[in-house]
Amino acid sequence: MDALSPARSLYLEDLAVGDRFESGTIVVEPEEVNSFAARFDPQPFHLDEAAARDSVFGGLAASGWHTAALTMRLLVQSLPFGNGVIGAGTELAWPRPTRPGDVLRVSTTVQEITPSRSKPDRGIVSCLTETVNQHGECVQRTTARLLVFRRPGTSADTSTPS
Repeated sequence: MDALSPARSLYLEDLAVGDRFESGTIVVEPEEVNSFAARFDPQPFHLDEAAARDSVFGGLAASGWHTAALTMRLLVQSLPFGNGVIGAGTELAWPRPTRPGDVLRVSTTVQEITPSRSKPDRGIVSCLTETVNQHGECVQRTTARLLVFRRPGTSADTSTPS
């Protein structure tokens, strides 16, 4: 079933702190590492094996932005939010390089849910997402604030301030 199909859609009222979402996997294709870097982050340690060996990375490394793009793909597939995965701010870290041939997966945990006071049809959900490689090593960590809507046709309980 498609992650965005209505039968699987989750809304603000469906979420609880501690909920965890796991993605499938995606392979970091070696030719994509080069083509992404050539287009968006043309630095020697992303493009040239010899130059990369002599860099702080000690070998060819995918651009962090490539890792972020692959993470986004996995998030869209694993977070079945009714109106999509809509960012409202993030803190991002790359604790170790992503390498050509790595197999990535993401794990996302809901940390905080804050219903909007001014717009009762939505709220902000803070999530910790860790992108790990096939060895279980974290290659990207994000703490993101996501805009999540309430289920259409439901009314929000506005009697308690948040």
